[in-house]
Amino acid sequence: MNSSNASTLLTPVRLFGNLAFVSGQLPREAGELKYRGKVGEEIAMPDAEAAAALCAHACLAALERALGSREKIAAVLKLTGFVACSPDFTAQGKVIDAASRVLIDALGSEVGGHARSAIGVQQLPHGAPVEVELIVGLK
Repeated sequence: MNSSNASTLLTPVRLFGNLAFVSGQLPREAGELKYRGKVGEEIAMPDAEAAAALCAHACLAALERALGSREKIAAVLKLTGFVACSPDFTAQGKVIDAASRVLIDALGSEVGGHARSAIGVQQLPHGAPVEVELIVGLK
């Protein structure tokens, strides 16, 4: 399968009952991947945090496109953050804190507060350093 076919298999947001599952979002700006590399190697902590924040903004934008408005979000239930990193890097949680902050700042702590996992991985799509996905409860 070539990459052009793979993109047609992706649903940015899957709605099911009162839940929205947001597919993993990469740190893109104007449609282009802004950061490439591994945290702890080519990517320093400030850029890793900025990448995580971009991912969270992309999640919110995907939700707005799917729902028409952020007002339909009852609660962010779960954020899963993946950090492509060097084998000795252990601050995945600090990287993903930046994504959590975006959601809480944008939606408030009652709606934007969430359960979370921060996972270190060997590689992410297109060489991205961070990927974030969400599970959201809807009104």
